[in-house]
Amino acid sequence: MTITYELGKSLYVNITNRCSNACTFCVRKDEPTINGVDDLWLEKEPTQEEILEDILKRDLDQYDELVFCGYGEPTYRLDEICAIAKEVKKSHDIPIRLNTNGHGNLIFKKDMTPLLKDAIDVVSISLNAKNKSEYDELCRPVFEDAYEELLEFARLAGRYTKVILTIVDILPIEDQEACRRISKSVGAELRIRSYID
Repeated sequence: MTITYELGKSLYVNITNRCSNACTFCVRKDEPTINGVDDLWLEKEPTQEEILEDILKRDLDQYDELVFCGYGEPTYRLDEICAIAKEVKKSHDIPIRLNTNGHGNLIFKKDMTPLLKDAIDVVSISLNAKNKSEYDELCRPVFEDAYEELLEFARLAGRYTKVILTIVDILPIEDQEACRRISKSVGAELRIRSYID
């Protein structure tokens, strides 16, 4: 079972298999690896203590950032993530990022964004599309209002931390510009990532 894994100069933390999307492009449906890291499919969710222990056994000074992102949607465990992040910050000066689909408030049926304060330095949310219908077709969320709610999550999270919405570079230029306007409307930056097939 892999809890932490390296990708570039970042240390990633894999804490759950659960996800509120069934994205058409998701690597989970093909094989349990990301960039050659094996065994990301968790037999069981690690405890908060196991996660913290796995993080702290690493030399965190060698990484540019710590990223909560794995095979599932990390906000299913947002309260634990924020507690772990605060513990790490007590002894290490490493930026901490949360990669999410932005469904955290839907999952918990309440505003969870206040937990981000003093815990998470950057929240990166996968926007993926310029509107609800395209998002629903691409991401197949379990929640009816997932697209609108991820934008609200971004807006609310911005009260406590930096927020970046992400899309991939294979979207048409006009879609990219629409996503840039959407990002600005919720007070977030837009990051256009390279598509990896």
